[in-house]
Order: sequence, then C-alpha cells, then structure tokens
Amino acid sequence: MNVLVISSSPNRDGLTAACAAAAVEGVLLAGGHAEEVRLNDLRLGLCQACDNGWGTCLTAHQCQQEDDFQSLHRRVLEAEGYVLVTPVYWGEMSESAKAFTDRLRRCEATREGQSGLLDKPVIAVAAAGGSGGGMISCLASMERWIHHVRARVFDLIPVNRWSREYKLVAIGEAARAMVQEAKTRHGAKA
Repeated sequence: MNVLVISSSPNRDGLTAACAAAAVEGVLLAGGHAEEVRLNDLRLGLCQACDNGWGTCLTAHQCQQEDDFQSLHRRVLEAEGYVLVTPVYWGEMSESAKAFTDRLRRCEATREGQSGLLDKPVIAVAAAGGSGGGMISCLASMERWIHHVRARVFDLIPVNRWSREYKLVAIGEAARAMVQEAKTRHGAKA
C-alpha cells in the first residue's frame, strides 16, 4: 500500500513532525510504502475561485493556478491511503493545510462520485501544541473534508503536548492497521 503522509507545519522538530514520523514508521512496519510531503516546503497558493467561482476545477478537475499543487495532486491520486497531519491554529487546520485541502476539494468533490480519493482511507491528526485546545473542532473540519472528497475516515486522532507519548504510539498503530486492512481487503499485493 502506498501511503502519502501529508504534514503542514513549518516546524521540523515539533509535535506535528513527530506525528508524521510516527505515521511513516507505522506504515513501514506493516510493509507499506510511505512518502512524507511537507506542505510548507511547497509553493501552494490559495484557491482563487477562478472565473465565475469555478475554473477548470469544475470541468477538468484540475486547478488552473500554476504552482506545486499540480504535481502534488497527481501524487495524491496515485496514493492508496493518506495520513493528514496538521497543527491546530485557532481550532482549525494550518493555513498550508487549508490551502491544499480547499484546492483538492474543488478538483475532486465535483467528480460526481468519481473522486480520485473515492473510498481511500484517511487518518486525520490534529496536533495542538500550545494551549492544547481546538483539536476536536479541527478534526471536525478535517472529517467534513474527507467526506467532501468521498474518501473514507479510517481514524481521527487528537494529540496535544500532554498526550504526545501515547498518541504517537496510537498514530503509528493506526497507520499500521490501515495498511494491514488494505492487505486484507485487496489481498497480499497491498
């Protein structure tokens, strides 16, 4: 199983990075292939709601704003599962996560049941480092996004600085279970 671990924090050594590393480790322990993508290392602009609110995302299911989104969109479509890890900022996903998910939603949610993420499993992780608050509202937003793109919620994991140690284990186990479930569903080739 090819899993894309998408992290969206500018901090390479913080809680979000640790959560992404735990997910990668879990995927690898189960015999899957993990690729981590750091959204903050990419040039991803905001959705511009092109033309009359719908540009090529509605008709061609591709974003017409040229940046790193196009190559990432292709990688997303090729993947078989996802772990989306974001820091919690004011009870929401990070700005880079919102920019990415907004644009991907516009391209994939409009495919009339043919989303490239259709029924693919997603683990959503909301990492609240500072106050430790806002995890649940962030996860609710992530869950709605997963449903919009017609993917499948595999797990929703809140983590803060107080729960860090045992939640890193839980993230790794969830990623491992996601790969194992794919192997069961699709035979040993997953």
